[in-house]
Amino acid sequence: MPRRPSTASRAPGPSQRQLRVGELLRHALSEILIRGEVRDPDLDGISVTVTQVKPSPDMRHATVFCEPLGGVDAPRVVAALNRHKGFLRGLMGKMITLRFTPELRFVEDDSFAEAKRIDDLLRSERVRRDLEAVQKDEDGDGP
Repeated sequence: MPRRPSTASRAPGPSQRQLRVGELLRHALSEILIRGEVRDPDLDGISVTVTQVKPSPDMRHATVFCEPLGGVDAPRVVAALNRHKGFLRGLMGKMITLRFTPELRFVEDDSFAEAKRIDDLLRSERVRRDLEAVQKDEDGDGP
């Protein structure tokens, strides 16, 4: 009989509570950023998208994945958000009902750039040529 992998060898995903708290934090943070309560020249006139918030299992820390609209100057915007993370945490603490408001760490969400890279690759001439060759083989037009 084949052995089943032990639960310790599998990387567990986030718990339902982590997912729920992450969404709660994301919504609160998005609302704060929309209101423009953070005064920083690096954030003036820039819309920031908070794509995901991942709280740690103990809910004491949270990683915030964000991206400025259009992806322009993302490192500068992320650095500005990290400079104001204490202020943002204080505002969030007034909005949410958790025992502890987690420490925040902002990081650039590179999923948009990765998706664009994959899209560009799929639209490339090389891939188009390969797909046309496969289509010809399926239609019976090949050698």
